[in-house]
Amino acid sequence: MSANPPVAQAKRGSGFLKGFIIFLLVLVLLAAAYFALVLNWNYSDGERAGWVQKFSRKGWVCKTWEGELSLVSMPGSTPEKFNFTVWDDAVAQDINRLMGKRITLHYEQKVGLPSSCFGETRYYVTKATAVDEFNLAPGVVVPQLPLPAQPQAVPQPAPQTAPQPAPAPAAPSPQPPAAR
Repeated sequence: MSANPPVAQAKRGSGFLKGFIIFLLVLVLLAAAYFALVLNWNYSDGERAGWVQKFSRKGWVCKTWEGELSLVSMPGSTPEKFNFTVWDDAVAQDINRLMGKRITLHYEQKVGLPSSCFGETRYYVTKATAVDEFNLAPGVVVPQLPLPAQPQAVPQPAPQTAPQPAPAPAAPSPQPPAAR
């Protein structure tokens, strides 16, 4: 029998623990590399133009801005809807400011994000700009009307300094004699 078997078992146990920790570190590094790749690489990017018809901040834990852009190619045709996500609050503020106007959204499509914590769609808007005019049909250009100005406060008339005299009470009208 060997002189110190408990020491050999302790060395074997620490080797297992060391291997398990290295395995966990490799797993964490692989996950970090995957997220760095997915968040910095775009499957596609482009622009879509239309009218934002729905835009709100959503999420149980991770709040993101979710919106819907109505794309109309020809008057009378069925509009196509483009659902998108916004991460940046400054871009969300621009979209809110441009609501009601035709706008162009620059987006990046990201594939492989594992949860809805990154947004409900795969299309992430990075910039929003107003469209000054748009083509209604080939050769027909419609200018974009400006948004109405913010309502100004109407100045209230200054209070009167001297009180107005009260109107005189009306004189009672004579009653006709009662008929018998």
